[in-house]
Amino acid sequence: MTRAVVLLSGGLDSATLLAVARDLGFSCHALSFDYGQRHRIELDAARDVARQLSAAEHRVVTLDIGWMGASALTDSSIAVPDSPTTGIPVTYVPARNTIFLSIALGWAEVLGARDIFIGVNALDYSGYPDCRPEFISAFQQLADLATRAGVEGRIFRINAPLVAMTKADIIRTGSRLGVDYTRTMSCYSPDAAGRACGRCDSCRLRAKAFAEAGVTDPTRYQM
Repeated sequence: MTRAVVLLSGGLDSATLLAVARDLGFSCHALSFDYGQRHRIELDAARDVARQLSAAEHRVVTLDIGWMGASALTDSSIAVPDSPTTGIPVTYVPARNTIFLSIALGWAEVLGARDIFIGVNALDYSGYPDCRPEFISAFQQLADLATRAGVEGRIFRINAPLVAMTKADIIRTGSRLGVDYTRTMSCYSPDAAGRACGRCDSCRLRAKAFAEAGVTDPTRYQM
């Protein structure tokens, strides 16, 4: 079976992504990161999702980038916004997807995998610059230039099948493919019991998507 590396955060997008890659016939090697995020509970969700969707293997890599600061997701002194903001929000983590894709690229080369899957979305999203199609296209070029495999003609494919989908369509797709969304975690500020805040940008997008998809929202909220 053809191998693929699938970035798995534990959120609804990445869970759907893993289901899509599996449905395409790939042997999925899931990759998650403990990067100093405040919502580290998402890693438990990632483990559950990887098991539920029968990933060939699941690696959790400790790669602390929180020391850089400048993001509400890694710096406890910066509050996670509980209302909509304009521009690129403070939950943006500097260069996060570039770093994650670089690690995924290295692992893919070692595995002999030509396909890497990332669950970025450019429609219902928070405005992060590294979630746009332009970014994926640029990284595709980098992958082919910066690796032995690429130079030898074994071209990589950076797959972003969710990039032009609405969040509602993502949920409909995942539901069709058997994703159990009760296992996923999207909240930036969950409490110690794993309940979502219901106020952060990620929670608002998630709740709106379930409503638009006509699917019952299984999220446990604090309020």
